[in-house]
Amino acid sequence: MKLFLCLLVSFQLLFSSCTKSQTPGWKLTWSDEFSTNGKPDPAKWSFSGRGTANWKCYCTDDTATAFVKDGFLYLNGILSANSTDTATYNTGCIQTKGKFSFKYGKLEVRAKLSQGQGSWPAIWLLGEDGAWPNNGEIDVMEHLNFDTIFYQTMHSYFIDKLNHKHDPKYFTTASFKVNDFNVYGMEWYPDRIDLFVNGHKTFSYPKIQNDTTGKQWPFDQPFYIILDQALGGNWPGPVNKKDLPQQMIVDWVRVYQ
Repeated sequence: MKLFLCLLVSFQLLFSSCTKSQTPGWKLTWSDEFSTNGKPDPAKWSFSGRGTANWKCYCTDDTATAFVKDGFLYLNGILSANSTDTATYNTGCIQTKGKFSFKYGKLEVRAKLSQGQGSWPAIWLLGEDGAWPNNGEIDVMEHLNFDTIFYQTMHSYFIDKLNHKHDPKYFTTASFKVNDFNVYGMEWYPDRIDLFVNGHKTFSYPKIQNDTTGKQWPFDQPFYIILDQALGGNWPGPVNKKDLPQQMIVDWVRVYQ
C-alpha cells in the first residue's frame, strides 16, 4: 500500500508540473511565474509610468505598489506616503512594452482580486503601432468596486470613434469566483478573438470580412501586456479611503502559440 501511495503521489506531482506549463494544442512561448522576490523581472516588465488617462493617474515606479513575493506578483492601490507627490494615491502598473509582444496566440493570467469602492484592476493588451484607439485594445479582465462580475471589452477606432458597438457586440460581462484565484484568458486568431474565464468561453469578437471602413480590425499587429491595479476614475467612481489598500495578486502570466 505504501508503494502504491508513493507511486500515486509521484504521478500527481509529475502531472501537476506538466499541466503548469502546458495546455492541450498550444505551446508555451513566454511566461512569468514570479519566482524571484523583489522588483518585477526587468527583463520582462517595466513600470507603465504616470499619465493623464484615468488608469494612469496614480501609477508609480515604486516597489511599494508592484513587487514579487513568495511566488506571487502584488499590484497595490494605496494612499500616497510621499509628501512631495501631489497624487492622493499610488497604484501598481506594469507592462511588457518594448520587452515582449505577440501577434495571435493564447494568453492566460491567474489572478485574485480584492474589492472596494474605487478599485479598478485590469489585465489587458495594447497594439504596438499607432495611438489609441487606432492601435486597438483588448481588455481580458476589468473589475469595478464590489461587483461580482467583471468586464471583457474590445476597443478600436471602429468601436470608439465610429460608434459601431452592436455590429458586432464589443463587450461582455461574466461572473467569477469572488475572493479567489481565477484564470482570465484570451485566444487570438486572424479572424476572431475569444475570451475566457476558468476555461469557459464568455465572448467572441469576429473580424468583419467585408468591412468598408478599414478600421474594424487593428488586431493584426503585435500587442503587449499591461497589468494594473488602478484606483478611481470616471468608470469606478471616487475612492473610499476606508477600503484601501486594494490589491491584485497574480500567480502567473502565460502566452502560448
